[in-house]
Amino acid sequence: MFKFIRRVAGVVALAMLSFRAVGSFLSWVEKQEDGPQNVWVDEDEFEDA
Repeated sequence: MFKFIRRVAGVVALAMLSFRAVGSFLSWVEKQEDGPQNVWVDEDEFEDA
């Protein structure tokens, strides 16, 4: 009985950590999108104008 309770507690703790990690990662991705974009500039595009 104690083994079962301990395993359930371990699974619950692992699930909570997983959701927290995914939430943290998504928050980081969202912050990356808000910042200035570093993109390659095509110089030929400006020469044609």
